Amino acid sequence: MPVELRPATGNDAAAIATIWESGWRDGHLGHVPDELAALRTADTFRVRAAEHVADTTVAEIGGEVAGFVMVVGDEVEQVYVAAGHRGSGVSGALLAEAERLVAGSGHPVAWLAVVPGNARARRFYERNGWTDDGGFNYQAAHAGGIVDVPCRRYVKQLADQASGCVPAAAISLFRWTGANPAGRPGLSPGPAVFNGVSTSSRRRDRPCRCGRRSSPWSACWWSS
Repeated sequence: MPVELRPATGNDAAAIATIWESGWRDGHLGHVPDELAALRTADTFRVRAAEHVADTTVAEIGGEVAGFVMVVGDEVEQVYVAAGHRGSGVSGALLAEAERLVAGSGHPVAWLAVVPGNARARRFYERNGWTDDGGFNYQAAHAGGIVDVPCRRYVKQLADQASGCVPAAAISLFRWTGANPAGRPGLSPGPAVFNGVSTSSRRRDRPCRCGRRSSPWSACWWSS
């Protein structure tokens, strides 16, 4: 069953909050200050999910929200997948989309923060071409202020995505549904890719605008 990506709506906030809370606890408890763990109640995830709908892309499988990613500027703020869908390719599709959104906003480098003890997340980012750029204190916001959280800063150069391309390995995993929303950089009107096949009229053996030659193994989001 294919992974379908689309912009989040207010109706998704509850599902996003549930996935976020579960995933955050899995990856952070024991690795962040006790103060922050106590502050991150179920209500805070519901409030934050609703507040960040505009920054969120969700992944659906069979009509069910299976994961989400939040992107703000050049930062990939959150990437979480429901426990039942881990290992299904959802996380890779979401991360690739996050990279495309960052590049489409004009940023040559994307970054994210991960706590040192979250070994599973660190291995995932490294498999996808991200590199550890060093330690720093991430300022985690809450209603009463901030909590400094020791983190590793991971970065990725976005040369291919900046020209409008998405890695072929990511394209094979997902499809956009419906019309592309306004404000999605790099996407032409209408569905761009369906199960790895471009829906534009452009022949797949013609060079795309980024200068790379498109093929069954290398598709481009740009249409002509």
